[in-house]
Amino acid sequence: MTGDEAIAVDVSLRRRDFTLEAAFTAGPGLTALFGRSGSGKTTLIDLIAGLARPDRGRIAAGGQVLVDTAARVFRPPHRRRIGVVFQDARLFPHLSVRQNLAYGRVLGRLAHDPREFSAVTGMLGIAALLDRRPAGLSGGERQRVAIGRALLARPRLLLMDEPLAALDDARKAEILPYIERLRDEAGVPIVYVSHAVAEVARLAGTIVVLEAGRVAAAGPAETILRRADLIPVHGEPGALLTMTVEGPDGVSGLTRLAGRAGRLLVPDLDRPPGTVVRVRIPARDVLVALETPRGLSARNVLAGRVATIQAAGSGVLVEIDCHGAILTARLTEAAVRDLALAPGREVVAVIKSAALDPAGVGMERPAIAI
Repeated sequence: MTGDEAIAVDVSLRRRDFTLEAAFTAGPGLTALFGRSGSGKTTLIDLIAGLARPDRGRIAAGGQVLVDTAARVFRPPHRRRIGVVFQDARLFPHLSVRQNLAYGRVLGRLAHDPREFSAVTGMLGIAALLDRRPAGLSGGERQRVAIGRALLARPRLLLMDEPLAALDDARKAEILPYIERLRDEAGVPIVYVSHAVAEVARLAGTIVVLEAGRVAAAGPAETILRRADLIPVHGEPGALLTMTVEGPDGVSGLTRLAGRAGRLLVPDLDRPPGTVVRVRIPARDVLVALETPRGLSARNVLAGRVATIQAAGSGVLVEIDCHGAILTARLTEAAVRDLALAPGREVVAVIKSAALDPAGVGMERPAIAI
């Protein structure tokens, strides 16, 4: 484990007819364990948390060895300083929000710190809820309280096991900005379990893809989410672009973004100028032309060159290098043939503004001045 790694895992575990063999390392920020149900995500979380023992292997987090079967090291859960947030908030119904939050300090044997308490409740937007009980909270509010309780125990690592799975779309939209703030401001590495492409694209810096108990791939989010051999099981592959909000476009009423790929117009993005955001563009929403089209309703046209062409099921995925930013387009074989597409060919990528859902645009880091 190097100084750049927040967590290093190399474990195996067999349970009846399921075998987990997983090895990966991840640095600070948010690492997503991504895969369909039954791929081993929650089992891996249990091993990291100390809720299960591996048959073989080693886990280290924050510079401390948690498990090493060869050296006969097994640090019990209460001595790992790992916070866990589950699908359900698991709050004590008879305690107030304030008392539930204080329980995290009790578990960590920590004295009350008013400044830290205020910082955590402010970051998660729960300061106004302190005297209420869990039954009077929305699902999103309960999850934010559960996150706060975990943070107040001063964890060296935070594990989040599909924390949005039990929430409807409105509650997910409510809590996602708080998880972004947690990722950017709390200074605690996060391992985040999900099988939702949009969620992972919005939050993760690193993605570890699990398939049938094995690590199918691991790496930067923008690289993994383009891979057609991984994403069809879970959703449409596509590009993940880092852009900066320029401000509202007075002509179209849309919001202007700028980045390495060029400029984009997206609808109704309520972010101040200078905010750095990440934008996911599914491959199915990208058209390819040989020259800038005329008489077309699509607002976004980005120039680039074909980088790669690969078969993907019944179609073809074409990667387009737009000044170092990579877009992916899903085309038919006939379209590729008719356009005579090949690596190096100059093209333009056309994207509908309406295809860029504001709910899928996530904060990359806090707002900056431009």
